[in-house]
Amino acid sequence: MSNTKNTEDSRSSQEPQNSQEPQDTQESQDSQEVRSSRKPRKQTAPRKRTGSGTTESTTERKRPSPMEVLRQARGQLAELTGMEAESVSSFEQTSEGWSLEVEVLELERVPDTMSLMASYQVELDPDGQLTGYRRVRRYERGRSDARRSGGR
Repeated sequence: MSNTKNTEDSRSSQEPQNSQEPQDTQESQDSQEVRSSRKPRKQTAPRKRTGSGTTESTTERKRPSPMEVLRQARGQLAELTGMEAESVSSFEQTSEGWSLEVEVLELERVPDTMSLMASYQVELDPDGQLTGYRRVRRYERGRSDARRSGGR
């Protein structure tokens, strides 16, 4: 019984007063016209946050820049081999992704010119993830390589 009375009371308090009724009706019609004249929003793909603080679409990922690929390759190679990359001597985009030649300090000696260096051929997929690597040569830091010209 009390529920019925409360409902009736709330209805009567929500009803507009006669003096405001035409104005309220006009405002609601205007707002409906504005809503109907708006263009519907375009549906966008969900976004995800990347490690660098930017967002990217989960359905369409952008390819990493060459500098991002170099950084990723050096980091991944160091993680796998336990040796820090000193430089990248060759870098190119291939049909399968990326190909790099990375110079690594394998054995430190005194004097530094006698330290052993190695060149690693590193293959990455288009997203910059390491798919394979192999050591292609080993040399002393202070010696030039007579058999290979142009860094290859």
